[in-house]
Amino acid sequence: MNALAARFNAIFGADMAGPLAALAAVLVVFGFASPHFLTGATFGSVAFQLPELGVLTLAMLMPILTGGLNLAITFTANIAGLTLAWTLQANGGIDAGPGAFLLGSVLALAVGAASGLVMGLVIAFTRAHPILVSLSMMIFLRGLGEFLTRGGDISGFPSFIAPIGHGSILGIPVPLLILIACVIASHILLSRSKLGFSTYMIGSNIESARYSGINTRKILVLVYMLSGVMAAVAGIIMLARFNSVRVGHGESYLLITVLACFLGGINPFGGFGRVLPVFVALIVLQLLSSGLNLLGANQHLTTAVWGILLIVVMVLRWFSAKFIRIMK
Repeated sequence: MNALAARFNAIFGADMAGPLAALAAVLVVFGFASPHFLTGATFGSVAFQLPELGVLTLAMLMPILTGGLNLAITFTANIAGLTLAWTLQANGGIDAGPGAFLLGSVLALAVGAASGLVMGLVIAFTRAHPILVSLSMMIFLRGLGEFLTRGGDISGFPSFIAPIGHGSILGIPVPLLILIACVIASHILLSRSKLGFSTYMIGSNIESARYSGINTRKILVLVYMLSGVMAAVAGIIMLARFNSVRVGHGESYLLITVLACFLGGINPFGGFGRVLPVFVALIVLQLLSSGLNLLGANQHLTTAVWGILLIVVMVLRWFSAKFIRIMK
């Protein structure tokens, strides 16, 4: 048994055991509970619904690895989407061309980066707690968006944008391809780059990282800027998928991004975790949502189940850590 576990850990990593076990459990339980669960329609629905949540989770991942948090990701995504929408509206609305979309996308990414830059600077130079800083940014972005849109939606975009949210290439949804590209980029960044190494070092012990010569302020600013850029990518996907933008889009995603990180083995205090287990955890959560929908549960019950699952994950991780200490 120990040899099998060691072989599994060598191939997949120890942090993949939990997400893969959860995936198997969801497939088995809902496969028996509903004859329509293990079908192409279910997996196709998951493939289209997963991307914006997945990209937002990647936006949450890097700050958590530093021991922080970015509570402003959903509103950063919405402000970035609004930036793109305003650019399109200013250049003809439904008749806007690809050039306007490219300009709007660049501006949207810049807005996301600016949001992260402000948070990173405040956290790095004042040592204010990331929860307070990102909460303040969340409130600011929400208020700003409500003020500028008067609480309404912006819609009416060129038809060539629709495939970004609903199109397919060789049967694979375009938004899923965007998510996979973001997952690969995040994996390479965290596992193969100096920034990734420094991110883990800061999460493990920021004082030790500083004494070892790492410019912790610079790394924190870069981490939150990249978080903002990733959130902006999610905002662009949401605009294309919903064909409209408003400040409140995706508010419920915030809880799920944190849950996906913890279910994927990310240490809530920073310093440990990988992208791939988080990606599997995202699939589990989306399948769980689809399974509950097939059984007739409404979205509010699904949100409640996610909250309970977050508590269960934390309790199980505590028992797991205690069991490992006893075995040693």
